[in-house]
Amino acid sequence: MSVHDLTRKLQRKNDSKIVLLVADGLGGLPLQPGGLTELETAQTPNLDALAQRGTLGLSVPVLPGITPGSGPGHLGLFGYDPLEYQIGRGVLEGLGIDFDLGPNDVAIRGNFCSLDAAGNISDRRAGRIGNDIAAPLCEKLDQITIPGVEVFVRHVKEYRLVVVFRGEGLGGDVDDTDPQATGVPPLDPVARTAASEKTVEVARQFLAQAREILKNDHPANFLMLRGIAKRPPIPTFEEVYGTRAAAIAVYPMYRGLARLVGMDVLDAGQTLDDQMARLKQAWSDYDFFFIHFKYTDSTGEDGNFEAKVKRTEELDGCLPKIVALNPTVLIVTGDHSTPSKLRSHSWHPVPTLLAADACRFDGSTSFGEAQCRAGGLGQFEAKYLMPLALAHAGRLEKFGA
Repeated sequence: MSVHDLTRKLQRKNDSKIVLLVADGLGGLPLQPGGLTELETAQTPNLDALAQRGTLGLSVPVLPGITPGSGPGHLGLFGYDPLEYQIGRGVLEGLGIDFDLGPNDVAIRGNFCSLDAAGNISDRRAGRIGNDIAAPLCEKLDQITIPGVEVFVRHVKEYRLVVVFRGEGLGGDVDDTDPQATGVPPLDPVARTAASEKTVEVARQFLAQAREILKNDHPANFLMLRGIAKRPPIPTFEEVYGTRAAAIAVYPMYRGLARLVGMDVLDAGQTLDDQMARLKQAWSDYDFFFIHFKYTDSTGEDGNFEAKVKRTEELDGCLPKIVALNPTVLIVTGDHSTPSKLRSHSWHPVPTLLAADACRFDGSTSFGEAQCRAGGLGQFEAKYLMPLALAHAGRLEKFGA
């Protein structure tokens, strides 16, 4: 019996409210041995107060030593084994902009890029062009036609876009065309399985036409294709947990992750204050709320320790507005660690705080990696966080006689 089979069997309805606040890339590292992490350096009086009436631990997003992407990291937090449910980035981006992906669709995340005169990549993000430049380019690419296949091109944000191929016989097992480097040409699409050879041929035709269309549009004079995939079947949040769930997220990818598992994706504005206002407005309509905060991750990837500290303090400032709603269970964690020292996602376990009246308090005095290492939750796989949340909310019946 899987965990989802078990939670289906043990579901109990009640009036409890669960809030999962995800600070993307929350975990960090000290810059010097024996020093403090970004979270430990930040002034977080509200998180520290919450820790004193909760229990702490460290969650492992996938497996020890495995560095997760944001997709697997969030699926683990939602209780879906990321090794069982492997979701392509294109699917998440498509769902994140409300594109209705069907069974014959292959979704692709696109990045505009800059090519030099030799056809080599000089900038993988085309100078991070703004929406005002990228959106019209997407409209031009949306005019591409390929026999036997429908082509859709939609702008996402800044230099990012979604491409969807719709047609019979398309597979989603195709390698990215982004070499993850500059000074080299984009890669050709390559099928990993025979069932995806048709998709490769469509992608080649699409890229050939795109190169001609964009040739004079420097800095965005080409694009690279990433996360080429089809939407997989996946059980919904309400099926496996019996909760009405809502997502309050700004970035399209995280909205797509929530929509993938059947959450209602609410308009969240652009700021934490907007998100808190939306949470209060929707409070009576849902049992479970997923709130996403991006900037602890992006500052870590920038290698900016102090900026990540400031963003962590910004997150701390929103806690009183959540606590004032009196959730039955309030969880604060991240989908993975992004230490500014490494400038990237990492394999390090993620600080996790669970506060509820049913907690077995562990004597923690603050929220940080060292306190989490000694906390009562111990070190656990992230996919077990949802059963813990449901249990603390009184939403699981006893198992067995």
